[in-house]
Amino acid sequence: MEKRKIVVLTGAGISAESGIKTFRDSNGLWENHDVMEVASPEGWRKNRELVLEFYNQRRKQLHEVEPNAGHKALVDLEEKYDVHIVTQNIDDLHERAGSSQIVHLHGELFKARSTVDPNLVYDWKKDITSDNKCEKGSQLRPHIVWFGEAVPLIETAAVLVRQADIIIIVGSSMQVYPAAGLVGLSLPGAHIYYVDPKPATNYELEQANNVTIIAEKGSIGIPALVKQLLEAD
Repeated sequence: MEKRKIVVLTGAGISAESGIKTFRDSNGLWENHDVMEVASPEGWRKNRELVLEFYNQRRKQLHEVEPNAGHKALVDLEEKYDVHIVTQNIDDLHERAGSSQIVHLHGELFKARSTVDPNLVYDWKKDITSDNKCEKGSQLRPHIVWFGEAVPLIETAAVLVRQADIIIIVGSSMQVYPAAGLVGLSLPGAHIYYVDPKPATNYELEQANNVTIIAEKGSIGIPALVKQLLEAD
């Protein structure tokens, strides 16, 4: 029998529990930087060294953290369901926890890409410096979708959401588009679970049917929800 489909939409909150600093609750500042200085094409053009150093520090931090109970519990869902993780996070904690099907909407911190050919993407766990070039001789940049750039995998994510029987939202403020709008594509009969200690809402969530809000941190709410779903008929 074909497994029922679950799509898990994860945001900054689930990674914050592992110690990854975010700008979600700090008035748009990320490590004391205005996000537009370090996460926009304009910032890159204005001060490339600052942007490279900012992501080099984020990369070093990622080496020091581990998946938490929320990440690990999502892996268990694969015993019974066809599970896809659609994440706004640029870390690799879902991969390290063991999830097998992951879509990174906003890029990946442990990758670098060419500034002249977006198809040239490299695994990259060390610093990116101004000396690092792609095979076409152009500067490497973080493989991150910055503010103002297109989100190449949003249509892939949309297709998955349209097919899902169950949608789980965890650690998302539901305010960053286009990712926040994905829930609006869910099937009329899909059950939506929203796990967050400070659950927010948006137009798409307000219009959805069958929404269950679990006002807990991901490390608490997700293991409990996974247990419930695994025990369901």
